[in-house]
Amino acid sequence: MSQSSTNQWLVNLRDPAASDAARFGPKAANQASLRKAGLPIPEGFCLDVAAYQRQLESLGLMESARNAATLTGIEARQLVSEVRIGLFDSPIVAEVLDPLLEARNDLISKTGARTVVRSSALSEDLADSSFAGQYESFLDIDSEEDFLTAIRACWAALWSPRALRYMESHQIDLADTAMGLCIQELIDARSSGGGMSQSADGSMSLTATWGLGTTIAQGEIVPDRYILSADGALLETILGRTQHSVTCEHHSSARNMAAKTDENFAGPCLDESQAIELGGYMKRAETMMGGGVEIEWAQDERGTRLLQARPLQMESAGVLDETWARHPGLRGQPSGTGSATGRACVINCECELSRVGHGDILVTKVASPSLSQVLPHVAGVVAELGGSTSHLASLARERGIPMVLGVLEATQKIPDGAEIGVDGVMGMVRWQQ
Repeated sequence: MSQSSTNQWLVNLRDPAASDAARFGPKAANQASLRKAGLPIPEGFCLDVAAYQRQLESLGLMESARNAATLTGIEARQLVSEVRIGLFDSPIVAEVLDPLLEARNDLISKTGARTVVRSSALSEDLADSSFAGQYESFLDIDSEEDFLTAIRACWAALWSPRALRYMESHQIDLADTAMGLCIQELIDARSSGGGMSQSADGSMSLTATWGLGTTIAQGEIVPDRYILSADGALLETILGRTQHSVTCEHHSSARNMAAKTDENFAGPCLDESQAIELGGYMKRAETMMGGGVEIEWAQDERGTRLLQARPLQMESAGVLDETWARHPGLRGQPSGTGSATGRACVINCECELSRVGHGDILVTKVASPSLSQVLPHVAGVVAELGGSTSHLASLARERGIPMVLGVLEATQKIPDGAEIGVDGVMGMVRWQQ
């Protein structure tokens, strides 16, 4: 597929037609718009939501999909399972498959890189519904078989329990959405991370880690953090933590998460010029999108590429009552919005989530996007791992829930049941003894 070619299902991201969010979903369309604005993105193409709908039609699942959107209870669950399993297990219809494979082969021939397949649903990456971490993305795909599995898995993810819970909590009608896809070259990243173009105090911020940024998105590490002024000057560099242990007292297994284990990767992931360059990219993306943006980026020997840009949810600063200043506290990375007080519910594993009550402050280890299911009930979140651009932080921002991440030994130092205050702008957590 040439740079400007367009067919019924596929459009190159260099083609102006790729900016149509109604055809390809906002995530893919935003990538094309970044390219159009002169910002660097990976090479790739997007797959029309019509291809997803054609697949449903070819499998005889259109009626089941329509009915699943209107029914409730066990009838709806049965239809959801039928559609989800059908999309994942069934071969892709030939009229979509043939041009899809041709486009993949052209991309590999041009870049020499492995591929990435990302969801781009119609309701995703919007101002009030980011769906951060709720669908699927597949990196480092080498074989044709794995590529086609990733396509089908992204289609099926529209019908996953976590995506459906998210839709329900945001009053999104399943009948109003469909799944487009964004297929791009894999950036063999030396470093990668995220960024926010605005904060309550007017600054910009970046997060960074060595290698691929999956661990940042999943809240599994404490990344480096870079604070920039509104005009793009680097004000502060805060190094992340290099070694973390995640355990569950209810299970015998424990796993270590490591970053920066190579001596060659000691020190900051970004130098001053690289941080300033990314700050400039965020400002240009703001102009393109008409407001604050949250980005994901990756950097290799060829330079920096923007992997994603979506509207940034940011509210005015909330301030804890000054009486909290006399209580013990811990500092971490702020999510960027609000403050709250409540009862600390300290958990060490997702198996304990049933303990979390309405209005509690969740204190946990990993800031996983799977915790999104409790966000509608909590007043705030504190996590030992994660950074301000993790998926869970994005989900908390869109709900106005204050969150502080990367808080060292939070689950050990904060007493379960204590009255706790969370400042999501300053990145401070305090509790009453």
